[in-house]
This record gives sequence, C-alpha cells and structure tokens, in this order.
Amino acid sequence: MGPQALQGLCDILRRNGDLQDTQRVTVEEQDCFEAPDGTHVHVKVSNEDAPRYWGRKGYLTQNVLTACSFDLKFTYVLPDWERTASDSRIIKSALTRNDNLKIPQGKYYLVDTGYMNRSRLITSYKRVRHHLKEYSTCPLENAKKLFNLRHASLHNAIERIFGVLKKRFPSIASTTKPSYCVDTQNEIILSCCIFHNYLMGVDLDESLIAEVDEKVLHSHHGRMAPTPREDDEDARQ
Repeated sequence: MGPQALQGLCDILRRNGDLQDTQRVTVEEQDCFEAPDGTHVHVKVSNEDAPRYWGRKGYLTQNVLTACSFDLKFTYVLPDWERTASDSRIIKSALTRNDNLKIPQGKYYLVDTGYMNRSRLITSYKRVRHHLKEYSTCPLENAKKLFNLRHASLHNAIERIFGVLKKRFPSIASTTKPSYCVDTQNEIILSCCIFHNYLMGVDLDESLIAEVDEKVLHSHHGRMAPTPREDDEDARQ
C-alpha cells in the first residue's frame, strides 16, 4: 500500500471507525544517520599518565569513540582518550574539533545514556527495560518501552561493528599490554577500521556477522537502559 492510500484509509477510519491518533514513538532508520559510541582498547602509556587510563578490569585502556552506518562501516574514529574521560566530554570534543563528527541537516545520532541528550543526539529512556529478543511475544506496556526497543534495535549497530572489528583483528581485543607507544597504537586502530570498511565491501563474511549478531542479541536480553553518571550534567534527567 502506498503512502497516499494508507493516509486515505486512516482518514476514513478516523471518521467512521473511531481510530485514535497515537503518540509517535518510533525511531526511523531513514532519519537516523549513524550510531556513535566508544570502545576500550588496551594501551601502553607512561607511569605518570597511567592513573587516567586504569580500567575497571585492572589494566590500562584508552577510550576510542567511533560512529558507524547501519551497513556496519565506520564513518568516524577518534582514538586516544583516557579511560577516565566522560562520554559527554568526548562527544563534545568530537562535535567541536576541526576534524569534527558531522551530523547532516535533518538527521540525528542515536546514543546511549552515557552521552548527553541534546538536539540531534537522542538517548533512550533510563531505567526502562527493553527486550530485543522477546519483543514479538512480550507486549510492550507503554510508549517509553516501545521507544527504547526501537532505539536499541538501531543503536546496536555500533555493538555489532565493534564485535566484528575485534574478531577480525584480535590485537584490538587483546588484554595483553602492547609493546608499542600509544601513537603507534592509534595508527593501528585507524588502519584496522579502514581495512574493516574495505572488507565489508569485498569479503562480508556472513558467518562472522551472524556470530556477532547472536552475541549482541543475547546481551540485550532483558536489558535495562543504564543510568548516566551523576556528574554528567548533560545526561537525560
């Protein structure tokens, strides 16, 4: 059914069938441009800088901000952020630096609740559980749950691309302390992202993607949108 025919049907049902307008809560892919997020990669830094890079798992990591398209290709990569840097601080830098993360007019980015909720950066609702795996059999109780479900189903592109990247290039996923300096590591990260984009065009490896998709889907079972850090002034209130 074309859009004009659908609109005409809705008009008839409003007049004669008591059809009621509902709150618009969908997240449409044609309006979403990309999904930005960060991932952590093991890093080698000086003893002086080490406290800023200590991760929760007991080793040094850097935070790498990336953005990806829905066909799982990187469109922006910004490495070299210390582990302690807040998500909002990183995204602010990405949006304002010379080689900035650009948001096309009329589009928006889907981000998780660690980032600020602002014009053209849309987070999910915090403390609202969503079920990617069971949504077809579990009725959604309200608009917020439906929004979070649609948000997660699109935003998980960034989780999928991280999974594929780290399986293609195990050195990025390794917890072994690298022997090279952070500048060299940043070049390696950028190179791996470039090679990934190339391989997605010539060697898709559908079995690898399917393996990652299953892992991502399982990780979203009954997930509740996280609560932003208390010191994140730009987070959704």
